[in-house]
Amino acid sequence: MALNQTPDQKVHEGEVLGSVKRTISAVDGFGALSQLVNAAQECIEIHAVEQTKRARLHTYASAEVQRIKTAESILKGYFEQSFAERRANFDALFSRLDQALEQDNTQAISDVLRGIVDIAKTSPLADLGDLSQIRAALDDPDQVWDL
Repeated sequence: MALNQTPDQKVHEGEVLGSVKRTISAVDGFGALSQLVNAAQECIEIHAVEQTKRARLHTYASAEVQRIKTAESILKGYFEQSFAERRANFDALFSRLDQALEQDNTQAISDVLRGIVDIAKTSPLADLGDLSQIRAALDDPDQVWDL
């Protein structure tokens, strides 16, 4: 019995691959070589195809990220401009309200307050229109964005 062998285990003896009972012909050798070459070529082709797919996906992802960044830049600019205009409008209206209050001009006070409320009711997003149209524009690869 060999070391670390239990009585239930058997030792298998013999050749691992067995002996070649016949001579391998040149045709058999060439066939095996052809199979090996074909398998290697198929592997190389699959690798090339998959590498092309990855490159295409990377290009697509890069283009989409750039579109998102462009849209973000445009939206930020719009909000900065819109809120700057709103701020200027509110500043002017509150200045007029102060003047109307100093002059005790009730008609001017009423008009200015109506203007403040009207501006406060609107949202910069409301001026953008239908958001589904914006989504469609973002999805359109031919959309031209003015910066």
